[in-house]
Amino acid sequence: MRWDAFYPYRLARATIVKLSQSFSGALRTFSFWIANRTVGLPLLEGLDYSCIFEEPSALEITYAIYANVIELDADGRVVNAVQAEQRAAQWIRCYVDPTFKVEPPFEDWETMLHEPPASR
Repeated sequence: MRWDAFYPYRLARATIVKLSQSFSGALRTFSFWIANRTVGLPLLEGLDYSCIFEEPSALEITYAIYANVIELDADGRVVNAVQAEQRAAQWIRCYVDPTFKVEPPFEDWETMLHEPPASR
């Protein structure tokens, strides 16, 4: 007799999908450049954007833009890391320099703050 015959129901198992190594590497590199203040060159070259570390929502939207713009192919490889970095850098630039005009303007989906995961 099968083991699951003793149970009146089957336990549904969710399929857990891990982020790809490519995405993990892209996110790690982006984070390093943010912390090292070398993200978005040449757009941010010489610009002191340390204020985003003092305003949590500014850093939050920077990462949201990066995560919303980045794309993966069917094998989980990042296909547009430079574009995602540049869009995030444009946000930083307009946050620090209100005279900077983002081209093309951000679309709603790029700046969307998605729901956080369930509480611990």
